[in-house]
Amino acid sequence: MGGYYYIQGELTEGDFLSFTFLLGLMIAPIVQMSNIGSQLTEALAGLDRTEELMNTASEADESGRDLTFDQIEGRVQFNNIHFSYEEDKEVLHGINFDVQPGEVVALVGSSGSGKTTIAGLAASFLQPDSGQVLVDGKDLAQSQLSSYRQHLGVVLQDDFLFEGTIRENILFPRPEATEEELEGAVKAAYVDEFTDRFEDGLDTLIGERGVKLSGGQRQRLAIARAILANPRILILDEATSNLDTESETLIQKSLAELTKGRTTFVIAHRLSTIRSADHILVIEGGHIAERGTHDELIAKEGRYYNLFTYQARI
Repeated sequence: MGGYYYIQGELTEGDFLSFTFLLGLMIAPIVQMSNIGSQLTEALAGLDRTEELMNTASEADESGRDLTFDQIEGRVQFNNIHFSYEEDKEVLHGINFDVQPGEVVALVGSSGSGKTTIAGLAASFLQPDSGQVLVDGKDLAQSQLSSYRQHLGVVLQDDFLFEGTIRENILFPRPEATEEELEGAVKAAYVDEFTDRFEDGLDTLIGERGVKLSGGQRQRLAIARAILANPRILILDEATSNLDTESETLIQKSLAELTKGRTTFVIAHRLSTIRSADHILVIEGGHIAERGTHDELIAKEGRYYNLFTYQARI
């Protein structure tokens, strides 16, 4: 009889609310079940990537590397370096140069000429096919990478910043640094120019990858991190090409502090920023096409002169 009354539309308010409530309880599990397939697919893809990472071979077998670096003066020599990423496709062809401790060498050239490869070899991220990269007379191919890299600093165009505070990001290379050392790095990189305007100062949260900071602020934070690490050899992928004039001026001042007394490799994008470099190497097709100071290369009116005057007209 009850079913008859429902068909006739004689559903009580209590029965209607009960039906609606039970229907709601049924819908949620059904929707969740429909999502299980896509979630499972994503989970398996993540598992594959994690397994690939865990199975990646170690960068180098330290057992075959007997040389260590307690201290580094900073002399870097490239002796007849040949390098290729793929067999029979050589990228560098007999690169030779010598950088004395504390000197700045700028790498100039078109995209794909080999500038980044040379910097990668100096940082020991790459190993030459033949020839030697020597640091203080020690072959990097026979040196323990961990021993060398504790004296190495790298500042990229887009350095990775962690979600957390400005203080935590600067302290990343040296968590044990004193407050005085931290303040020194902050001032040298002109980070205080913008943190003084923040309510929480150095304890300001910057978000994932530093999204709450501008490009110039992120770059100065990365430079402060490198200053605090106090490396003897510095690889600098110059990062002023996409910044406003004010930010670029402050970053150039920061870089001047960073490079003091350090052997520095600069991958130069804006040639106007490397006039004071001790050596400028113009890389073309894996060869050193020209070398010298800014004034010497301008006087030659060669490849560097053409690049410099072209940028000056832009």
